[in-house]
Amino acid sequence: MNKAQKGFALIELILYVGICAFMLFVIFMFISQILESRVKGQTIAEVEQQGDWAVQVITQAIRNSVSPINSPTAGSSASSLSLKMTDGTKNPTIFTLSSGAITISEGGAGAVSLTNSNIIISSLTFQNLTRSGTKGDIEFSFTAAYNNQNNTSQEFNYSKTFYATASVRY
Repeated sequence: MNKAQKGFALIELILYVGICAFMLFVIFMFISQILESRVKGQTIAEVEQQGDWAVQVITQAIRNSVSPINSPTAGSSASSLSLKMTDGTKNPTIFTLSSGAITISEGGAGAVSLTNSNIIISSLTFQNLTRSGTKGDIEFSFTAAYNNQNNTSQEFNYSKTFYATASVRY
């Protein structure tokens, strides 16, 4: 009975396995949260970049157009914008919403999408704020949302409404 016992008792082994399992669970949850945050950040960045790009292109086109604006007429709103351009090859330049993307058509050429398939655009509205004696002012807005096709992961759900106003320079 005085012999020293070597090895672990069953209770010690159960405690050791339980502590290791708990530590692995905590590490797994921590890594899972980091990866989820990374995906959410990428989703937000994609929506922000695509929306900002569309705002820049539309704003630049409005600034480079000539007065008067083709459509919408002064004081009215529309879901598309038609601009007169100084460059005859780009006249008219038309922005519209097609299949969840903002498209641009220059000089009667085929429409080209300004946004990629990862983003869905909705509620595109152009309002002509032109007053008499001014060259032209357009206010526009749209909502950009990440295209969460499988709709299973919450971190892919993100949308933002973009607003901008631009004035004709020429």
